[in-house]
Amino acid sequence: MSLSQSDELQRDEPPRTVRVIDNEWIELPDGVRLAIRLWLPEDAETRPVSAILDSVPYRKSDGTAIGDAAWGTYFAARGFAFARVDLRGSGDSSGILEDEYTEQEQRDVERVIAWLSERSWCTGAVGMIGVSWGGFAALQMAARHPQQLRGVVPIHGSDDRYADDVHYIGGCVSCMDMSQWATSMLGYLNQPPDPQVVGGGWRQAWLERLEGAKPFIEPWLTHQRRDAYWQQASACEDYGAIQCPVFAVGGWSDGYRDMVFRIVEHVSGPVRGLIGPWGHRSPEDGLPRPAIGFLQECVRFFAASLDGAANGFFDEPRLISYMQEPVAPAGSYAERPGRWVADPSWPSPAVSAWKHTLGTASLHAGGEPAIGARSLRGLQATGADGGVWCGEGAPADSALDQRPDDGASLCWDTDPLAERVELLGPGEATLELSVDRPWGLVAIRVCDVAPDGSSTLIARGLLNLSRREGHDRTVPMPVGQPVLVAVPLQSTAYAIPSGHRIRLAVSNTYWPMAWPSPEPSTLTVHCGPRSVLSLPRRRPSPLDTHLRPFAAPETGTALESEPTMVRKGGRRLRRDLATREVELEFDWRPTGTRIVATGTELREENVTRYRIVEGEPLSAGVFCDVDVSLARPGWNVRTRATSTMTSDAERFVVTSTLEAFEGTARVHARTWTHRFPRDGT
Repeated sequence: MSLSQSDELQRDEPPRTVRVIDNEWIELPDGVRLAIRLWLPEDAETRPVSAILDSVPYRKSDGTAIGDAAWGTYFAARGFAFARVDLRGSGDSSGILEDEYTEQEQRDVERVIAWLSERSWCTGAVGMIGVSWGGFAALQMAARHPQQLRGVVPIHGSDDRYADDVHYIGGCVSCMDMSQWATSMLGYLNQPPDPQVVGGGWRQAWLERLEGAKPFIEPWLTHQRRDAYWQQASACEDYGAIQCPVFAVGGWSDGYRDMVFRIVEHVSGPVRGLIGPWGHRSPEDGLPRPAIGFLQECVRFFAASLDGAANGFFDEPRLISYMQEPVAPAGSYAERPGRWVADPSWPSPAVSAWKHTLGTASLHAGGEPAIGARSLRGLQATGADGGVWCGEGAPADSALDQRPDDGASLCWDTDPLAERVELLGPGEATLELSVDRPWGLVAIRVCDVAPDGSSTLIARGLLNLSRREGHDRTVPMPVGQPVLVAVPLQSTAYAIPSGHRIRLAVSNTYWPMAWPSPEPSTLTVHCGPRSVLSLPRRRPSPLDTHLRPFAAPETGTALESEPTMVRKGGRRLRRDLATREVELEFDWRPTGTRIVATGTELREENVTRYRIVEGEPLSAGVFCDVDVSLARPGWNVRTRATSTMTSDAERFVVTSTLEAFEGTARVHARTWTHRFPRDGT
């Protein structure tokens, strides 16, 4: 259905009254029932509306209920239905969720889209929006192109499940995130359905869910190369399959920023990209600030893509990015100074490769560099000051002063810059390397070095050297022979002032972001014209001065809640000078919240400890403890998931446990131990 001019103007009329349907059931062919919550304009039966879907496994009745209400009431008041479905095997839905992004999950979501389109209150047009898992799901559905799906807004998601997610970074096992996320999901997903929704059968449904549970890390470490397991549900396999409009959103403090550039470059239909300074949260509540009127932008997008409104959304520049001004290094930022810039496409005509060759001591933007070689036998804890891969704006998410890590790396600096330089997009280092062991990794960091010597991280990249010829194969390095390798850098937007230097730092360890190689090794960088750092230099564009300013943030009415536990999380680094053990503890998100309307209290304790002994890569270990509970008068349930991940020279060893409690009685307990051969990792 297309909007007439009068219909389009109604987007600016007073908000429509909102009706909430707490739960409806969608019956699937195999007997599984999906639980869905709906927010509708009160008059949708007489004035049908398009529907917007968020499909995630994070529990609509409690886990995401507060934020879902804010989105749902906002969109419904502005003439859309908003739907939040619990995926199969999660929340109030039945069945078993066996892994992320399965073929079964995608078939289920296709049926949800069809179900929404067939409601009497729906025009037949459906869109999708979501952060993280919901962003992945939106892109996956766009690539499957069900006819009712007319537009998607993926926020902090990815189109490449292997190369751009929490499992592998540059082909390196993600020491920081893989085990932590698998353990978190083991705890989150195995909470029971809500008796107020599913009735007296909730306990039996819970026990069946617990019996069907398994750690997600099992397939993740079984498939250490980019094979058919990872290709499935990776939208990058066929961008041409994406036929609906896309509004792709990312943040410079988040891990999934590169998706935006790829979507803008490769999707041929109506597409726009937006990247702000934010971490892993929606931009209307983005940290670091500035937050923006993001939901207003989504209303414009969905009005154009679902309803055919001629509102000019797709007439604006395809890529809008936040150019960050230089800052002193800090563990977190309440706000990042900067400005919005616009590019008509990606690649952008305003961006060109700015190349520096590696001499024996410095970076050279011109002239002949000195030819020679520099070698490093890395410290195992290099990278401990690097912050997190996927920040949320929490304390110590950001990288600290890089001087400690720089001191444990091979470094090349430019001369002080004669003029300000702005960078936008992904870069790359092409390095001629040799190693004294067949297995290893290389980590590169680009830093802004101020006149006072402080070093601020701009961008970084990792490469498992056995994946240098592709992530789908394992090719050991020839010992002692120079090999040319390309190491991609994550995208960035950063302005470097005149008088500052650019530093390239290279190491062969980067803990705890990358699992260490099985043996200590020596990395040699061969300096000269074949070793080149290429940075994406952006010149100011006339489009920058004509950007429509973003409105102030708006949101709907969140569910009323009150804190029941106030304790700051944090990051703690400990070094034992006697044993040489280094431990980094991440206290992820200690929370306690009561939802006033239902009386349900949610609690979570989520702590991960990373340990390694200097000089002993096989000492690396990750220890996770996730404890989540739900309580209200007459109902008190709790799940606890723990894991340990270690390795020897030949294999990874992961032990996972799951316990469930009703009151003080333990109703379920199980332990899994998996051993995975190391496949060049």
